[in-house]
Amino acid sequence: MPYELRTIPECPNSGPALELFREVLAAEGQDTEPLTVREVVSETEAQDLRFHGSPSFVADGRDLFPAESAPALSCRLYNTGHGLAGLPSAESLRTAIRSRHSQL
Repeated sequence: MPYELRTIPECPNSGPALELFREVLAAEGQDTEPLTVREVVSETEAQDLRFHGSPSFVADGRDLFPAESAPALSCRLYNTGHGLAGLPSAESLRTAIRSRHSQL
């Protein structure tokens, strides 16, 4: 399954998000080679990709954390057990990956 991390230029969470994604995929027994990084650089591209902020974790073309907000070239916040943060927890990312796999 292809995985993609979508970010905006100079996102402070890009590096930590990539590290988290790789760690969680490895913990789930998934190959990290199909993981690519895509930098979203325009509002048009954000609209076309249904991009809801940086960083976004994508599996097989679908956002692992679906959002109801309008697509935008912006930062993204995740609801964690300790409030809002720039990254999801490892456990919530693992759950999202497992859920995506079960849908296939």
